[in-house]
Formats: sequence, C-alpha cells, structure tokens
Amino acid sequence: MPRHLKATTETFPIAGTFTISRGSKTEADVVVCTIEEDGIVGRGECVPYARYGETVEGVMADVERISQAVADGLDRAGLQTLMPAGAARNAVDCALWDLEAKRAGSTVAALTGSPIREPLVTAFTISLGTPEAMAEQAAENARRPLLKVKVGTPDDEERILAVRRAAPEATIILDANEGWTDDNLARYLAICAEAGIALVEQPLPAGRDAALSAIPRLVRVCADESVHATKDLESLRDRYDAVNIKLDKTGGLTEALRMKAEADRLGFSVMVGCMLATSLSMAPAVLLAQGCAYADLDGPLLLARDREPGLRFEGSLVYPPEPMLWG
Repeated sequence: MPRHLKATTETFPIAGTFTISRGSKTEADVVVCTIEEDGIVGRGECVPYARYGETVEGVMADVERISQAVADGLDRAGLQTLMPAGAARNAVDCALWDLEAKRAGSTVAALTGSPIREPLVTAFTISLGTPEAMAEQAAENARRPLLKVKVGTPDDEERILAVRRAAPEATIILDANEGWTDDNLARYLAICAEAGIALVEQPLPAGRDAALSAIPRLVRVCADESVHATKDLESLRDRYDAVNIKLDKTGGLTEALRMKAEADRLGFSVMVGCMLATSLSMAPAVLLAQGCAYADLDGPLLLARDREPGLRFEGSLVYPPEPMLWG
C-alpha cells in the first residue's frame, strides 16, 4: 500500500505547574505524525512553540500540506527543502527516520553510523518560583547529579544562592530564557561564578545579545533561543561557549545531526535539550545526545503521565529508546 501520513494532537497533564520567565503552563500539547507504508508505521512527535510563532493548528496545517508529497515517496533529504525548520518538520522527519529503520530491520542509531546507545545523565528542571519554593524543589532533588534551574527575573540573586545552598553537590545549569538585561548581566554572571554554576543558558534576548561579546564571561554561556540551525552557528562564536540543540528548532534529527557535527567543529560545547513533551519526543534526542556535554531530556519526568511504552528512566539516567517506542 502507498504511504499514508496522519497527524493527531494529544494533551498530557503536567505534574503541577511548569513556570519559566515567559509564563506558566499545566498541560503539554503535542502533535504526533504517523507514516504508514506496507503495514509498517513510523512516528514522530513535536511541540508547537508560541515563542517561535507556532500553534497546534498551524503545525497540523503544515503537515497536511505535505501529505501528498509523503504519499508520493518524499524522503528526508527532500523534506529539508520542502518544509522550513520548526516543529512540523521535526515530527515528519522523525517519523521518516523511524519508518526507514523499521523497514530496514535496523535501528536509527545504526542508520546514523553511530550505533552507540548508552544511558545518559539528564538534567532535571527546577521551575521558576520564589527562592523558598525553588530551594525546596532543589532540596528534594539534591541527589540528582545535574539540575537545570529556571531564572530570568530582575531579582534572581536570592534564587541562585538558595538553590545552591539546597543542592550543594549538584552540577547546576541556569536557564534565564532571555530574561536578563544588559544592566544586570555582569552582576548575575559574577554571582553565578561565586555559586559555582556550570553554565548559563540564554541570559539575553535573541537578537539583543551583543553584550555577551563585550564582557568577560565568568561562567560559560549557552545559546538556546539565539540558535536554531547549522547556519546560525558561525555568527555566535564571539558570544557563546555552548549551544542547545533542540529537534523542534532544527526541524528534526536530520538537521540536528548536521548541526551537532558543525558545532563540534567550531569548538562549541553541545547540550541536547527538549520542549515539555513525552518520551516519543525525547527518543531521537537521546540518540543525538550521545557524546554531548549535557543532556536536558527530562520532559517525561515533568508530566503527570507519559505515553506507553515510554523511555526508561532510573533516577536521572535515561536509556535509549526501544523499537516499540521509536527508532
């Protein structure tokens, strides 16, 4: 039978409330693409992200527009030119990878030429709140080796210090989500250095981050909203020490693999991150994150329920996906 592409939407409740500097949410809305051919099914999941002008309805429409091309045999190379980078392309790209591996009786890891499939330490996210609430979250998770702490307000000093006191042994990444300014940047980086923070993610707004090249970076700084695809990397070398690669930004694993290779060549440290989504979104990212400096793939741990089957988590260890899930 010819290929058939179907897109559906699903909503997963978050365990509590997830808050960053741009707002809060209690549910994770995802779009799942399914491509079936000769009884074999490939799947991919994405998260439409309002920060980048995406909506569930828009992503569904974008996928529908290429349904005939997929039915006609569109491959991953053709997809890169037919659709722009973003969530919709990610879901289709990952579904094509999954389908290709299953049709070949192989795995996506083997198809990429990197068959290493080791469990990874993932960051665990501490949501933005009062210093007291964040310290409580940090204390509850102080035995995790890597914490990612959401900040990005005009009064983050006490938050940083409170979390560090509550989790003195953990490696801590701060994620400001574009919430700092030129006026408080140097002070906050100095506080981070004193607190032994390992990395600060996206302190300034994308497109307004030139100040990072003009001051001593006392702590390593990672680009997130400022970097989407391979073409962005060269221009960021004077401002950032690391880059956060997310499949929903790159538009899928195909471009993400290119971006990882180029980031390595240019000397960036690489974090592989995620949107708030299920194990189906994380599965290709676990393969991408093999050998990277940081993995931030705790999306399913922040949900009230994950899909079944999901990824295997043991504390902060996340294991590569089994074929029943993806890949």
